[in-house]
Amino acid sequence: YDLKDSRSPGRADLIVREGLRMFTVPAALVRVGEGFFERHSVEAGLGLKSLRGDATEVLRLLLDGGHSVVAGRLAGAFRRVGDAEAAEQITATMKAAGFVVRETDPFAGQASMPALRENVSPLVNRMRVMWQSMRGEVMACFPLAPGKVRSKAAYMRSIDKLYRSDAYHSLSIEGYNVSPALIERVRTGNWNPEQTPEDRRNRDALAARGYWQAFQAVQASIVQILNGENGGQVAKARHREWYRELFQPCVAAGLIPAGALAGYRNDAVYLRSSRYVPPRWESVRDAMPTLFELLAEEPDAGVRAVLGHWMFGYVHPYPDGNGRMARFLMNAMLASGGYPWTVIRVEERSRYLAALESASVDGNIRPFAGFIGELVQQSINLPKGLEVELGLPVVR
Repeated sequence: YDLKDSRSPGRADLIVREGLRMFTVPAALVRVGEGFFERHSVEAGLGLKSLRGDATEVLRLLLDGGHSVVAGRLAGAFRRVGDAEAAEQITATMKAAGFVVRETDPFAGQASMPALRENVSPLVNRMRVMWQSMRGEVMACFPLAPGKVRSKAAYMRSIDKLYRSDAYHSLSIEGYNVSPALIERVRTGNWNPEQTPEDRRNRDALAARGYWQAFQAVQASIVQILNGENGGQVAKARHREWYRELFQPCVAAGLIPAGALAGYRNDAVYLRSSRYVPPRWESVRDAMPTLFELLAEEPDAGVRAVLGHWMFGYVHPYPDGNGRMARFLMNAMLASGGYPWTVIRVEERSRYLAALESASVDGNIRPFAGFIGELVQQSINLPKGLEVELGLPVVR
């Protein structure tokens, strides 16, 4: 347990959200022990920052309870997250009331505290903290970026050659019953939902057609990236198009309403066989701009690919298609570093999902970074001479 307390909380210390009684942030900060700040430094930092530099409610509890030791701890905590004014407010007021306060730093076990922004959604700060804490882990187990692509045309041809494999595995991971023959039939245009009722009703064929259309849109985005545009900015500008193309055939066939193409979800979403629950839909509008800012700011292409993929799924912005979209984003970011397009095979589905679960639930990105890094390295280790044919940088 993070908090065991025999004292019955007062009504002023509680709030009710969605039927759950919870401590207010000030009451929780006063009650938790020193170890909480080391074990859950992100949550503690976000709680402190949510008070926006005003320690009034915390002070009221400290003064009424005579908590001089806790006051010193919280003053040090506020100072550590950059709220020196709140720290001074606590120490000065407690001393004025006759208490002896010795300021301590409950985050002392943390080598550094990430900068937290004022007046933003807690999810925004959480995403930025996680990105900064995870990027080093990714770089430690990810192959070095090959560098600038030698031939853009050949690189794009290499992606074309992988389409059937990529579509088969990506759709199969999501539970669609597709075959290489169906994917090829859709790709070559031998598919007519207007004239053939079976094609119009075939959910798998519609998904395959949507994947083909989205794949073309992603390729166009990669051309922009290879031409020197910032990958994060391209993804921000084009990802809605990827999503529209992914589901346009289902809308045209009447299987889903046209409103499904509007954009981000407006309801809760839950993941089968997962302990992770994505953020509330209201938070998505803050989270997605933050994700694209992080991608645009990140200098390492491997980090962009791994954390971009994982964090897209972490936010889960759409009611459906998030896995396919995350893999598209991953490959667009891989292209920004000269890495080859990388297919996640359906045979690796269990390991893939377990690695994502570890990152989302336990905050451990290493299994996912290692998994993607292995696949990318396999893609890099092409037979001698083939990298030139495909337009990839030559790795020696």
